[in-house]
Amino acid sequence: MNKEAIFRILRGAPAPADNSRLLFPDGAAAWRERAFAHSDIRRMAEEMKEEADRFLQRPLPHLPWSLFRRFEVDGSRLPYEKPYFEKRTRLTVLAMMDVLYPEDNAYREALYDTLWSICDEYTWCLPAHLTGRDPETHVDLFAAETAFALAEILTLTRQHLPERIASRIDREVRRRVLDPYLNRGPFGWEDARHNWSAVCAGSVGAAAIYLMDDARELAGVLEKALASLDCYLDGFADDGVCQEGYGYWAYGFGFFVYFADLLKKRTHGAIDLISRDKVAAVARFPQHCFMSGRKTANFSDTLPEAELDLGLFHFLHARFPDVAVPHAGLRGPFRPDPCGRWAPAIRGIVWRDPELAGEPWGGMSVWFPDAQWLLSRHAENGRTWFFAAKGGHNGEPHNHNDIGHFILHADGDTFLMDLGCGEYTADYFGARRYAFIGNSSLGHSVPIIGGAVQREGAERRAIVLEAATGAEEDVLALDISGAYPDAPLARWVRTFVWRKTGVPHLRLEDAYRFSGKPVELVERFITPFPPEFAGNGCVVLSAGGGRGVCIRYDGGLMAPEARTMEFAAHDGGTMMFHALDFKVRAPESEGRLVFAFSFIP
Repeated sequence: MNKEAIFRILRGAPAPADNSRLLFPDGAAAWRERAFAHSDIRRMAEEMKEEADRFLQRPLPHLPWSLFRRFEVDGSRLPYEKPYFEKRTRLTVLAMMDVLYPEDNAYREALYDTLWSICDEYTWCLPAHLTGRDPETHVDLFAAETAFALAEILTLTRQHLPERIASRIDREVRRRVLDPYLNRGPFGWEDARHNWSAVCAGSVGAAAIYLMDDARELAGVLEKALASLDCYLDGFADDGVCQEGYGYWAYGFGFFVYFADLLKKRTHGAIDLISRDKVAAVARFPQHCFMSGRKTANFSDTLPEAELDLGLFHFLHARFPDVAVPHAGLRGPFRPDPCGRWAPAIRGIVWRDPELAGEPWGGMSVWFPDAQWLLSRHAENGRTWFFAAKGGHNGEPHNHNDIGHFILHADGDTFLMDLGCGEYTADYFGARRYAFIGNSSLGHSVPIIGGAVQREGAERRAIVLEAATGAEEDVLALDISGAYPDAPLARWVRTFVWRKTGVPHLRLEDAYRFSGKPVELVERFITPFPPEFAGNGCVVLSAGGGRGVCIRYDGGLMAPEARTMEFAAHDGGTMMFHALDFKVRAPESEGRLVFAFSFIP
């Protein structure tokens, strides 16, 4: 949509006298009266109040040069990002107090100090996103998010906010984000086919809706933002899968929805992004990728367990009734996410429908042909089993070299796992990305062929030979040989058969043929549980309490061994896991390797 068309819409759809009505159509007071009639909303408000009380006991975080320079010195991100995100969390919880308990003035001075401090910052960008860029006028994810947060908080608190703070917020958002967006771009994310375009464009567009009174000026921002959001949606295939995983679905799609809602209201319904093609399919993605409870099928750089924003699910369910509503018991403590983001936090309670109790994740089997993911959840008699496998290629967003990888889960325990996202550093997103175990095929349940690992690149892709889902059985057969250009392979067909009658079980068959001389073959499986060698061709992965998986194999053909390995987790800590390797004793020019995975009752 071009600028003139948007301008005409805006001119015919005047902004409300009070822009806070974009978030609270009937006013914040009316929302509080309705919402606080429900015990769950009152409990959520009290949980956020507890967070705010903790922040009143802490000093404002400081962002000194010694922390800022660490990324340039050694590539580490966490030393600077920890206080940076703590300050954003402080902003969110204190501003939430102003919305939830406006009669309580105890938090306001602390909020004013936080707002002033953020306006003081050298840059709103993270050092990792600044290499070779102007720190005051570059717009990255967090500069854009900060602009959105400040603009919305300014709008909601303007009635009592000191004028000097209010005018400074307006000036800083314009100087650091809105003016550069209009006059200094384009920025690299503007045509990205992943979460950056949605978060950045959605945040900038939202800030502009709140702060720009001039319809023609606002139309200029919206024209650019809508073009970026077209790119974001174009990054999804028709199956709606977020190849970056649930965490980035919640992030990117969340900001897409936040902006879309504001834009629809600001244009009196004339521009409704949520009615666009593919949005419904994208909205349904989470109900397939949750295994049980909060555990996710976490292919790519995403965490194995997620906090669920029930407000976002309730909003989407109101638009698309076939979007599943997670069970209310899956809600964690109401607090900002680890980055302290304002936009999802406020909507997490404002969009919450306490009348929607939700349900546990039910049974389903789905094949996503574009992403080449098979996801299958079997639920019976209060128990849940989940199997996931993927083909795809090794040039995906937040890529891991993981063609043919799979996950096996039961009742909250993930026996065959994906390590998920590691600690983000300069090297993690640089030339050494696949030296990290979690990104390399060595950190996934895939073969090692003649010592060779899978290679990265979109040309390294699976060929789907069969993909079928049914009431009793799901089957996926992939030729994954293209992922191993350094191995003398003519063919490697990996076939999964997931039987779902009674207690499910999985059969994995790898049929291979060499194009040259046979080389060493190792079948690797990644698990959080120490393997127990039970004899008689069985290795047990035990979660304790009688829960486990038995892996059966041909002991005459393969010899198992296990090693304990370390993984630098996303939060900077160290996680231990186990690589269970089955070495083929005497590889031939072609052969067949079979494993049976049975759940221990």
